[in-house]
Amino acid sequence: MNFMMPVFSVAVPDIFLLCMVAFILLVDVFLPERKRIITYFLVQGTLAITFLLIVSQYRNYPSPIITFSGHYVLDKLAILLKMFICVISFFGFAYSRQYIQDRNIARGEYYILGLFAVLGMFVMSSGYSLLTIYLGLELLSLPLYAMVAMQKDSADATEAAMKYFVMGALASGMLLYGISMVYGATGVVQILEIGNRLMNVPMGQSSVVILGLVFILAGLIFKLGAVPFHMWVPDVYQGAPTSTTLFIASAPKIAAFGIMMRILVEALPSVQSQWVNMLIVVAVLSMFSGNVLAIAQTNIKRMLAYSSIAHIGYMLLGILAGPNSAEGYSAAMFYMSTYVIVAVGAFAIIAILSKAGMEFDQLDDFRGLNARNPWLAFVMLLLMFSMAGVPPTVGFFAKLGLLEALVEAHLVWLAAVALLFAIIGAYYYLRVVMLMYFEEPAPLFQGTRIRVAPDMMIAVSINGIAVLALGLLPSSFIDMCRISLS
Repeated sequence: MNFMMPVFSVAVPDIFLLCMVAFILLVDVFLPERKRIITYFLVQGTLAITFLLIVSQYRNYPSPIITFSGHYVLDKLAILLKMFICVISFFGFAYSRQYIQDRNIARGEYYILGLFAVLGMFVMSSGYSLLTIYLGLELLSLPLYAMVAMQKDSADATEAAMKYFVMGALASGMLLYGISMVYGATGVVQILEIGNRLMNVPMGQSSVVILGLVFILAGLIFKLGAVPFHMWVPDVYQGAPTSTTLFIASAPKIAAFGIMMRILVEALPSVQSQWVNMLIVVAVLSMFSGNVLAIAQTNIKRMLAYSSIAHIGYMLLGILAGPNSAEGYSAAMFYMSTYVIVAVGAFAIIAILSKAGMEFDQLDDFRGLNARNPWLAFVMLLLMFSMAGVPPTVGFFAKLGLLEALVEAHLVWLAAVALLFAIIGAYYYLRVVMLMYFEEPAPLFQGTRIRVAPDMMIAVSINGIAVLALGLLPSSFIDMCRISLS
């Protein structure tokens, strides 16, 4: 067996991020409590430099490079996923700063765990073997379990962490079991080799591969939070601190989309008809359950949790349309990326409005928000319009792209079902807008203005403007998604 030296230069952003995590961990140990803000700035600086390193790769690596014995790949998809992850994580930490400070949550530990999770997402994005993807997934999941439980005086957070941990362990076991079956049928774990060998698998062994596919899909669907493995989503979103909820609801979704593409499209194209049929069932059930159950919620975090289940269903429509549509996969990536931008903004407003000792997470809390802070109400309006798919926000073009891909793939009936559920979902998004603009504030809040720290206001304003700007000028973003999947 010949050993080939890995091309370490392709993993420079990952290596830099790992070194900085270790460095920040050591620095934070010796910082006095009053100077813990230094950890925050180090983490944000790390993400900024990592982003610049990734941008340089985007320009200098036009063709895919597979190295580390076939376990690591650098291509346009991996680079673009990492860029999105860096940007969303940067804004997620910025939104969390004031929230965790007001609640005496361990700041240094929160940011370091978050940075470990970002590293796990990087490994998932460039993982080109089932084992590398699994390691990245666990490196992402373990810090998230701890982040959910970091508000030690909250019984809801502790309960949410236990549910998330138990269900996550079950999903990891199913994923690993599915990987073992695929390995047993092919004898390899590298994505490219699996795809090549499954083309020549005897008919007698195809049932083993299909069974392995079922277990792998179960694990991936859990991480995405789709039906029928969605039970943890509402409880974790509601029970976790809002700073953690906005992180869970954003960047990890992008990484999970990446490994769906690697495993289903690149490793298992030979069983495409089977996983397309499975995804149709999962997508329809997710859109139905998410949109219908969200209507009955009075807690906005729980409402957005069910909403995220529905949005994952929409994203899956693009993946299952991909084999028969030139735009399917890029439409799914565009949808997932834009949804994450909207979701992180929505949870950010909840975190900004929540003061020490008071959570701003009930729908009734948004009554008359326009009278108390017109700009925050306008940004929330843009975010809700985008989730509902109202033009000219980016959510409209994201849904339109998915519907076009479905029609092109001759799945017109599925496009009609998606459109029906989108109309149902518009109700609970517009209800938030109605409460903000057409209801009076609660007597306790009448006459009081909401003051927001300047850096928070700037960040959430950029978020809201991006939702509108990407809706008015979506072509560049769509082209980036298309190029990364070509």
